[in-house]
Amino acid sequence: MLICPICQAPLSALDNGVVCAANHRFDRARQGYLNLLPVQHKNSRDPGDNQAMVEARRRFLDGGHYAPLARRLAELAAERAPQRWLDIGCGEGYYTAQLAEALPDAEGYALDISREAVKRACKRAPQLEWLVASMARVPLADASYDLLASVFSPLDWQEARRLLAPGGGLLRMGPTREHLWELRARLYDEVRDYDDEKHLSLIPEGMRLAHSETLSYELQLDNAQARADLLAMTPHGWRASAERRAAVIDSHLSVRVAIRYDWIERTP
Repeated sequence: MLICPICQAPLSALDNGVVCAANHRFDRARQGYLNLLPVQHKNSRDPGDNQAMVEARRRFLDGGHYAPLARRLAELAAERAPQRWLDIGCGEGYYTAQLAEALPDAEGYALDISREAVKRACKRAPQLEWLVASMARVPLADASYDLLASVFSPLDWQEARRLLAPGGGLLRMGPTREHLWELRARLYDEVRDYDDEKHLSLIPEGMRLAHSETLSYELQLDNAQARADLLAMTPHGWRASAERRAAVIDSHLSVRVAIRYDWIERTP
């Protein structure tokens, strides 16, 4: 299933890594992941989330604040019963590990452009194939996956269509317009509304929306560290003023979590 990110030829195992027929070699790190992100495909020395952002997200998610979201994601994936699946933009692997538990007999892959995130993700589910790779140039073969998971992550729709086998689908999880509204109201003078169906206009020919549902609940954050971590793992951590961020961290926060799940199929 792995292909060379430079020449797109199949990759095969060699020593502690993989190699293609053109002798492009990629090593497996001691943590267990493969680095398939060539230097020419990087926009910076260490693209993606940095260590501080990854650690903030890990603490917040391990605190169980988004556990209902992960549980429903895993249930929806299990209903599809894929033989092979990929979490594209896996971050530090919290949701990926839930998917792996729900799909014990399936072959699982996960990738992210952030090396710091994937280093930590490997520990959650070592049975998976973990990759540091570009989401715009995914080093995996055409039509090789029954399910792609995209959770709070940017997505290259053409790559998604290329990777999906006919009849397979993309399981997308993203925010609705109500998500974290109370937090945004405390950070900004004016809360901008956004269209939580905007992504549907991006669905390419050859894919179609087959199912949508939402999940919402009230989240009480009594702990200052949890409030700081929530800020750090969202764009609000750098968009809002330091004064507004400090005010959020210093006082109790009651906030609505509101998420949309979409199942978008690859048509035969």
